[in-house]
Amino acid sequence: MDELGAHISTAGGVRNAPGRALEIDAPNLQLFTKQPNRWAEPLIDEEERAAWHEAFKGAGLGIAGSHDSYLINLASPRPDLWERSLASFTRELERCAALDLDFLVTHPGNATDGDPESGIARNAEGVTRALEAVGGSTRVLLEITAGSGTSIGGSLAGLAAIVEGIPEPQRSRVGVCFDTCHAYSAGYDLVEDYEGVWREFEARLGFERLGLFHLNDSKNPFGSRKDRHEHIGEGSLGEEPFRRIMNDERFVHVPKLLETPKGDDMVTFDRRNLARLRGYRAGV
Repeated sequence: MDELGAHISTAGGVRNAPGRALEIDAPNLQLFTKQPNRWAEPLIDEEERAAWHEAFKGAGLGIAGSHDSYLINLASPRPDLWERSLASFTRELERCAALDLDFLVTHPGNATDGDPESGIARNAEGVTRALEAVGGSTRVLLEITAGSGTSIGGSLAGLAAIVEGIPEPQRSRVGVCFDTCHAYSAGYDLVEDYEGVWREFEARLGFERLGLFHLNDSKNPFGSRKDRHEHIGEGSLGEEPFRRIMNDERFVHVPKLLETPKGDDMVTFDRRNLARLRGYRAGV
């Protein structure tokens, strides 16, 4: 099974996403189970759940997962926002369980009090409590961020600290999503020190924690701490890091999903970016 895919629109309901994935020749997908910039928490009723499973099975897709709300901040020092974030994250995990999704990507959040160690502890507690409340096989993937402001997710050390703060058996359901744009912007030089980045990843987290790639080029330069995605090979990372990832035997079976710009023609842009990645593996 091809391990490539993309973030897919769920306009009209999650049942519509598998068909849209087929349109762009993507055997794997990521989606939102709700509007990511609103606190409203929709339920997945039995009709929608059955329609999703029928569409997903009919499309013959491989792996599917969700990205949680941008409003969630499990590192927040504010008790009211932390509790609201925990409730939203738990509801998201419940929707993932209802849809039998493989993964849930989450941004670790911001320690707005300037105390990253406390923010890491709060994030670990939130993830732990949500996993305790919701069973199933959905794996929570902590996404490396661009490291701006008070973000606690902009370093591999920070991600490792969160993982270490989650006790077993919940820890076994936690991994990492490595976003190439975010990592490069946070100071992980995939262009000039590709192997060095992966040596640090293996030392701090181990490759068994690597559950997903978000393959995105960057509109901003190395170390900018800015999160602006660009089409594959057309930004500051250029083609070579993506060519290396696509041909790296360590990552052959790790799902690799696009979050590149959609413009006004999702099908054309996503198909082009996926074809470019497949071309790198073929030596083009």
